[in-house]
Amino acid sequence: MKRLRISALLAALLCLLLRGPFAAAQAPPQDVVTVGSGFAPAGTTIDIPVSIRDVSGTPLGIDQPPGSRIQSYSIKVDYAPAASVQSITFTRAGITASKTPLFESSPAAPGTITLLDTFQESTDLLPFVSNAAPPGNQVAHLLIQLSPSATPGALTLTLDPLLTQLTDEGGNAATKETVANGRLALVNGVVTVLPSTAIPVLGITGIVAVALALAFIGMRMRG
Repeated sequence: MKRLRISALLAALLCLLLRGPFAAAQAPPQDVVTVGSGFAPAGTTIDIPVSIRDVSGTPLGIDQPPGSRIQSYSIKVDYAPAASVQSITFTRAGITASKTPLFESSPAAPGTITLLDTFQESTDLLPFVSNAAPPGNQVAHLLIQLSPSATPGALTLTLDPLLTQLTDEGGNAATKETVANGRLALVNGVVTVLPSTAIPVLGITGIVAVALALAFIGMRMRG
């Protein structure tokens, strides 16, 4: 009997030792900020969505009690090469489009742009869907006017890991989510710049010729 008890204790101890490293290796849940991707010819405009995925079990979220919801964010995007961008704006969209922020700012400099928004929870609760499929809920968008002389290739859209963060309405440090504290993950985007395509402009003669050709084809089809 004594030997059986010792064997059981050793088995239990072995299980704890084996589980320990794996339990320690489990990362805490993270909310996610994602910049979308796309492609467009040089000289055109492209609309890039920016989304937040609210994951359950993080300090902030729709699953948390009032006062601990995602109601404020700072999202900083660096883009390169800057010469490929003629103009860029960063504005609310998706679930924030109809909301009225307590504070909003979008500072920009060559190669970088930021969107900062804070919403009052009692009147403008952001309706995140907990554990929505990636990339989550759209909160903003980048409207990028590509330069006509943009070099074909990649225009990278990189989230700044220091200045991109999520907070509640009051900016409580205890629930702030950042890359540094392991509570926030970032997914960068890219715009594939295509060669610009010359679109021919028809003169009056060309328009008349096209119209006559279409009329002739229509008559043949009716016949």
